[in-house]
Amino acid sequence: MGNRLSKIYTRTGDDGSTGLGDGSRVSKTGARIEAMGAVDELNSVIGLLMTESLPDVLDTTLSNIQHTLFNLGGEIALPGHQLLREEQVHHIERVLDELNDPLPPLKEFILPGGSRAASFCHQARSVCRRAERRLIILAEKESFSAISLSYVNRLSDLFFVMARTINSHADIPDVSWEPSLNAD
Repeated sequence: MGNRLSKIYTRTGDDGSTGLGDGSRVSKTGARIEAMGAVDELNSVIGLLMTESLPDVLDTTLSNIQHTLFNLGGEIALPGHQLLREEQVHHIERVLDELNDPLPPLKEFILPGGSRAASFCHQARSVCRRAERRLIILAEKESFSAISLSYVNRLSDLFFVMARTINSHADIPDVSWEPSLNAD
């Protein structure tokens, strides 16, 4: 690990730029920084989710995801550097299958909600989708890891299934979308 932060403010970003891990400076509004911010926001939402009472398997999985997202942030901060591996995508797929198998099949779309913890999970899912969009924008402009894009794509699916799992464990039904209802 490079330099440890002993002083939090540096004043070097007062001009609207920020430093990357390779020492280069870029605009705080650039695609790389937007992607990094979205991944950071996702990690923060996961931290909020983890303050809820969750099944043990979800706590462990979410903790691992937080560490992986921190690595993803490092990957974004170091152009050309790849930290995520294909095995991490496969792991998310295995967890997805394990959590989804006992759930009843969906007959309708579901609305975000149910329990408070499931609602936080749905929020993590939507923030994850935004992070994915920001990473795609970055990948369209610069070289970026396809494995990391796959990981974030699977991760949003996992948050959806986790929300359903949380509701199931709490004996709270998912909220089915009723297309015939009008919001007058």
